[in-house]
Amino acid sequence: MSSYLLFVIIMALSATFAYINHRFIKMPFVIGLFFLSTILSMVILSSKNWDIEDYSAIKDILEHVDISNLILEVMLGFLLFAGSLQTRWADIKSQLKPITLFAVGGVILSTMIIAGLLYVVCILFELPISFIHCLIFGALISPTDPIAVLGILKKAKVSKKIESTIVGESLFNDGVGVVIFIALLETLKLGNNNIDFSHFGTIFLQEAVGGGFFGLLLGYILHKLLKSIDDYETEVLLTIAFVMGGYALCSYFHLSGALAMVIMGLFVGNFQQDTAMSDRTQQYVHKFWELVDVILNAVLFISVAFLLVVIDFEKTYIIIGVLSVLIVLFSRVAVVYLPYFIIPKFTNINNHEAKLIIWGGLRGGLSLALVLSLPEGEAKELLMIATYSCVVFSIIVQGLTIGKVAKRLMKEE
Repeated sequence: MSSYLLFVIIMALSATFAYINHRFIKMPFVIGLFFLSTILSMVILSSKNWDIEDYSAIKDILEHVDISNLILEVMLGFLLFAGSLQTRWADIKSQLKPITLFAVGGVILSTMIIAGLLYVVCILFELPISFIHCLIFGALISPTDPIAVLGILKKAKVSKKIESTIVGESLFNDGVGVVIFIALLETLKLGNNNIDFSHFGTIFLQEAVGGGFFGLLLGYILHKLLKSIDDYETEVLLTIAFVMGGYALCSYFHLSGALAMVIMGLFVGNFQQDTAMSDRTQQYVHKFWELVDVILNAVLFISVAFLLVVIDFEKTYIIIGVLSVLIVLFSRVAVVYLPYFIIPKFTNINNHEAKLIIWGGLRGGLSLALVLSLPEGEAKELLMIATYSCVVFSIIVQGLTIGKVAKRLMKEE
């Protein structure tokens, strides 16, 4: 199957599922698409019991398609830039302390908690998985994804403070999580399951600091170029070129493309935007990137759902998947409540708001994309099932109940 034909199928399924969801099911857009695509995967999986020939053919095709490469090297840069471009810095700035705490310290703490608990569970089940693999799982599952929950929170009319905290945290913890993941993965590729802290630290600083400064530089150059002309077609093209070219350069120089795209988007979308772009240009640029965000998220969740088809399920792995959900929920509680009790003035949230931030910390496509990029082996299959279990629970269960949780907590205040 050619890449173009596969893309046609994914787009057709995205449009079909979006229509079915909007016309009949009426779930929030991302949740509805993920729900329907998961059902499709289950149908394909069940076909091995009654149509083994077609099932084997589909599985063979999917095993030879590098979905993770498409997500990590093409889609991720677009998604992060689109999200940060729409984010108002004034809103984030008011909650910068808790956002920084949750996005940096929270990801590090979450990674350690998840890794430690998963390692203990794997030992109890006598599964041959190293501690560094558990750390990698902690790093890839810790970043949160606000895409599925934001629309619901707005309908529930939660405070701007909580909305800004959840959005800001997710924007920055994506970059931090990816940096930690890459540093750990590079350490693993050295062929030693023990952590080389000096190598890890060097890679972390190169990716994080280099990516941050490069994103700031790209944002400034793009701002100057947009300011020098007034032609919305050209300016939209410039934003596309900077995302594609900037992300590719980050990959070439081993910098964090995720952090670079977040910072570039925040810079362009907030720094003297009225002087850089006319009202007409702003309208076209923002509408274009809003549409890109919607389309790519549809494609992302349809693509990711096919992961189920290539995984060889074992009973023990499914149990690990369920336990992983509990571990990730526990780590989220610890990440939010520890600073809430220890440094309450720094977090600037009350108990009801803390509960909402905990339940609103959904996991999404980034985690699935990262786990796909792991080296082949038994550890990868185990972590794929654990990751998929967490994402399914997060998007479908948490995503569908967050509105009710928000309204109930608001009534209790």
